[in-house]
Amino acid sequence: MDEHEPDEIRSWSGDFDPLADNAERRVLFAAFDSFRQYRRTAHMNTTHRRRQAFYALPSAHWQMLAEPPFSILDNFNRVDDAIDVNADIADAILTTGLSSFGLSANPDPSDPRQNWHGTATQSDVNKAHSTLRQFYRDWSHEGQAERDVCYGPVLSDLQDEFGARIGSSEDEDEVRVLVPGAGLGRLVFEICRQGFAAEGNEISYHQLLASSWILNHTLGPQKHALHPFALHFSNLLSREQQLQEVKIPDQHPGTAMVEAQANSAPFGRMSMSAADFTVLYTNPSNKEVFDAVATVFFIDTAPNLIRYIEAIRHCLKPNGVWINVGPLLWHFEDGSNRSQHGGSDEGHGDQGIGEPGNVELTEAEVFCLVER
Repeated sequence: MDEHEPDEIRSWSGDFDPLADNAERRVLFAAFDSFRQYRRTAHMNTTHRRRQAFYALPSAHWQMLAEPPFSILDNFNRVDDAIDVNADIADAILTTGLSSFGLSANPDPSDPRQNWHGTATQSDVNKAHSTLRQFYRDWSHEGQAERDVCYGPVLSDLQDEFGARIGSSEDEDEVRVLVPGAGLGRLVFEICRQGFAAEGNEISYHQLLASSWILNHTLGPQKHALHPFALHFSNLLSREQQLQEVKIPDQHPGTAMVEAQANSAPFGRMSMSAADFTVLYTNPSNKEVFDAVATVFFIDTAPNLIRYIEAIRHCLKPNGVWINVGPLLWHFEDGSNRSQHGGSDEGHGDQGIGEPGNVELTEAEVFCLVER
């Protein structure tokens, strides 16, 4: 799927229609509703609640803190302005997502197959908040240092292993790279900029909707303002840090593709899949089709890492390369968030990441598994 085709999210789903599956539809609708609720919940939970707590202080104390150099009440107003700026992005993500699925912004309340309003839980809303904040790392100039640490080793290894094949006119020489847990799509984009064909895979509808917007629908480089830290009041050096504004995307995908074509520079094919990694990539159609698999901050999302390793081995070509960067901060260590992970967990019962059981492994044990 070309990321610039008009029906990009529909094509992500392949033969599976999330609107036809009751459980999957609920998860998708909750993602839509969480972006719709961003503006209201951010104002309510961030500034409204803090104003109430501020005025509950002894009168002499809050009056002192309301004056310079503190100006706490003025800062609340500035945070409200920043929330509205962020909410414009949330609204844009919602609008493009609804359009992709052919859904109305004002659905019929009596039709459960269309009415997505009021479906988001607090957990869903929190995911919308964290998704917007993630644009700072993946799509702002200021996040470049973090990207260099996380994505730099992957891009370097791909060049070392396959750089000689870039630009070949032979289809069989195309280097195909799979990126499970593709998130907001930046690593997929960077791999394509190097001339490799990249396929991202993601299970979270929050991430899929947001990545579709940033890859397909932004107006140009640095056209959208974001205040990534506006909702946070702890561990701050200054109010300026809290209210820092960045512009996204630092690199506009559409512009980058046009420039590559104009300069006859290589730019690989880009595609995305919306599915459980362990289910889709153990399918016979994906046997030995990728030259490389790149996992960044991904393998510790596995309840059972053996399933991930089996999927990677299945889809890698003989002598293919697996490149991994990231910690072993096991997401399911306390067993409390299995049901919150995403669509597949609720929509497909005991398949894939919804399979019963989980185990946490040490680095030495992970290497032992990989080498078996």
